[in-house]
Amino acid sequence: MKPLPNLGNFFRAPQLTRLRILAALVVAVGVDGLQMGFGIFGWALPDQVIDAVAMILTAWLIGFHALLLPTFVVELVPVLDDLPSWTACVVAVIALRKREQRLATPPVPPEKPAIDI
Repeated sequence: MKPLPNLGNFFRAPQLTRLRILAALVVAVGVDGLQMGFGIFGWALPDQVIDAVAMILTAWLIGFHALLLPTFVVELVPVLDDLPSWTACVVAVIALRKREQRLATPPVPPEKPAIDI
């Protein structure tokens, strides 16, 4: 019997980089655009599949956050799924993660200038 995979890495927030932020925003805007533009073609690719992929990719790029769960649920409601909720959620999570990282890193004390005697 195989051991269960370690999900700790999935829930751990990675260090945000410009590339991760940009990729997460591209995924969010792309998913919202796809759902708005092709909403009438829901029979070809159900919105729930798109939302599940968006949640997994977003959690992989910027780390899982509790805000992803209500966003996923809101996307299941017929009228509310037309709002750009993935984009709003990703922007909010990025802002919260940046704030957490800024507060977690201790300030670097200024170095005393060396005096040659």
